[in-house]
Amino acid sequence: MESLGQSSPQGNQTTITDFIFIGFSDVPDLQEFLFGMFLIIYGIILMGNSLITLITKVDPSLQTPMYFFLRNFSFLEICYVSVTIPRLLTDLCRQNRSISFLACAIQMYFFLVFGATECFILTAMAYDRYVAICNPLLYPLIMNGRLCIQLAAGCWVTGIPVHIGFTYLIFSLPFCGSNQLNHFFCDIPPILQLACGDTFMIEILVYVVCALVVTIPFMLILGSYVKIISTILKLPSVAGRAKAFSTCSSHLMVVALFFGSGIITYSRPKSSHSTGMDKFLSLFYTIVTPMFNPIIYCLRNKDVLAALKKFLPKWIVL
Repeated sequence: MESLGQSSPQGNQTTITDFIFIGFSDVPDLQEFLFGMFLIIYGIILMGNSLITLITKVDPSLQTPMYFFLRNFSFLEICYVSVTIPRLLTDLCRQNRSISFLACAIQMYFFLVFGATECFILTAMAYDRYVAICNPLLYPLIMNGRLCIQLAAGCWVTGIPVHIGFTYLIFSLPFCGSNQLNHFFCDIPPILQLACGDTFMIEILVYVVCALVVTIPFMLILGSYVKIISTILKLPSVAGRAKAFSTCSSHLMVVALFFGSGIITYSRPKSSHSTGMDKFLSLFYTIVTPMFNPIIYCLRNKDVLAALKKFLPKWIVL
């Protein structure tokens, strides 16, 4: 039975007071398998990003702007996945998958804020690589400790006021039909599909916010890497080019995974959204990409690998 809530003043509609996640209930035989798989992935994300956060803090050789931003990024990934995965794991173990209107709004707000922060930090990381490769002599002067802290603080707080208003507007819409949310968390596309009022202005606002938070940072990153690659190709030695490319390849892979799936999800019109594709893309940028990030940054970064080899034996002894 659907718990729809209270009757509206008009008497012919019912106002929704909670939502029920459908999630992966359409594949009941896979519930235990999915629980185990997502639990393992969550553990990998927590351990991998916690380890990167720790070693970039304590290892003297990693006290540079690049690893300062990587530490922020790894801590952010822990926050980002913790908005959705614990709730998903809980829902896979129970029949009652309802979430209150307020709890859904809070989950969406933190998901959007952390997602926006991730876009901004990836942009700051691209700027750091741009300065390091295109202006190496001025790099210590430009990327000083004060600027790094200011950039990181700006990345963390910029999305907060924007998404307070954005989330408020979305949940101010009338919801008077089914409360079955065909998703595993409170994301924008499935929420808008349940709204029974005119969502045209909200959809326009989604595109505007997507442009500000996702598209513009993505274009800035692309512009940075056009300059970076053109500078690298001018380097005289093959070894120099290989080293410069290696410092950027990890970041480029993460950018492609995260921004690619995010832009596809939030830039499509409401009419073209399919629940199956939305859930698949959401799994990609909420779970799969964060799992690969520590693997990419560790396996493709010689400095991090060297720091891990020094750090892990001490930790095992303790």
